[in-house]
Formats: sequence, C-alpha cells, structure tokens
Amino acid sequence: MRLSVTEFTPRIGPRAYRVVQPRPPLRHTTLSDPIEGWGYLVGDHDGLARLAALFSFAAFSRHTVVYVPLRRSIPRAYAPGVPVDLVLAHRSPGLRASAWPELRRRLGEGTPLTVRTNEERTAAHAAAWEARWDRLDARDRIRPAVHAGTLFLLGARDTFASAATQLEAAAGFGPRGKRAAEGQDVLVASLTPHLPPSRGRHVELDIGFQAYPPYTHFRRPGRSASRRCPTAASP
Repeated sequence: MRLSVTEFTPRIGPRAYRVVQPRPPLRHTTLSDPIEGWGYLVGDHDGLARLAALFSFAAFSRHTVVYVPLRRSIPRAYAPGVPVDLVLAHRSPGLRASAWPELRRRLGEGTPLTVRTNEERTAAHAAAWEARWDRLDARDRIRPAVHAGTLFLLGARDTFASAATQLEAAAGFGPRGKRAAEGQDVLVASLTPHLPPSRGRHVELDIGFQAYPPYTHFRRPGRSASRRCPTAASP
C-alpha cells in the first residue's frame, strides 16, 4: 500500500529523530485514553485502513516515530473518555514520553513523502507473533503510556504487525455491521491481547468502525450503490 506522510527530522540536543505523520489527517478517527481501564479507537474505513498501514510501517521502521494527531478529529457521537493523539515507536532505541512535548514543538514544516507497506510481510510476522501466543512475555507486548495528551504504544516488529492486521480486519468487516448504515459505531476488533496483562484493573483498547455523516453516502458491502430504496408506494 502507498501511504502519504509528512516527514520531520527534529533534533533535541545531540540527537536527531525521524517523525512521520499521515497526510492528510485522519479527520474521522478518534481515540480515547485507555489508562483509566478502557480505551476506544473508532474510525471510518479510510481511517482504519490508513492506521493499519501506519502500524505496518512502524513495525519495520525501527528508528522512526509515527505520530497520528487525533485530538482535533471530528468528534464522535459516542466517544468515551478523554481524546488523545497516538504515537507508535519501538522500545529500542526508544522514545521517552517525557521528551515528546519538546519534540512535538520542533516538528516545523516537514517534507511530503510517500512510503510503501508490504501486506504479505506484515501478515507473515503477525502470524509468527500469534504462533507463540502461549509463550509471550512483556517484551512481546505493546506497552501503553499516556503523557501530554498522547497515547504512546511502544512495541516491536511482530507485535505492531499483528496489530496492523487487527486494524485491517476492522476496516474490512466494520462496514458489514448491521448498525453501520445507521451511523452507529460497530465494535469490530481489539488490541487488548497485544497489551501486557496487568494486575488488578485490566487495561483494554478496542477498535470500532463508524461511518461519517451524512449516512446516505454509505452502503453496506453487497448492496448496490445505485439500488433505490423502495418507497411506501412501491409494490
């Protein structure tokens, strides 16, 4: 998949970073803070599909920080919790959440760029992660952290690849939900299995699909876009 991004190369002290941001923004996708126990990532087909590509890109871009601004997205009718942005980064070499506000301020203008993702390679590494499910430890999970209005998901190649396939499935199956044509959100997938198990209150992060208004433009898969709905006078 070809993915349009903006590339930034900010520097803090002696260290330079590479940050990419989707272009244009994901206007119809929102994310709520999961640290209070439950987070919800909900978007339309375009938003979820591009997020899947961004997770795939992050999986194989160890030295790149993927920044997805979501706080200014169009608000959803149902959006529990506090809205946050999203950052994807590998744990090694890693990005300290406390350094993010200064790094974000230094992003500047940026350079338009097109990157490619490899769906077959992503699926292969996702399968490798899922095959060792019963042997996973904390290093094989995505560690969440929230700071400065941003959810940081710090992980590794196979974990991000598996998360990408979950988002891809949400983009594909979400429009088939019975409530999708009414504009309601449809719970489709979850990233909870990718997060580390916690003692006491468990942190959950679910994925939902929701078409954006007006809903007259939306057709569930299998229904012709040119098919006219019968009226009361129709035989």
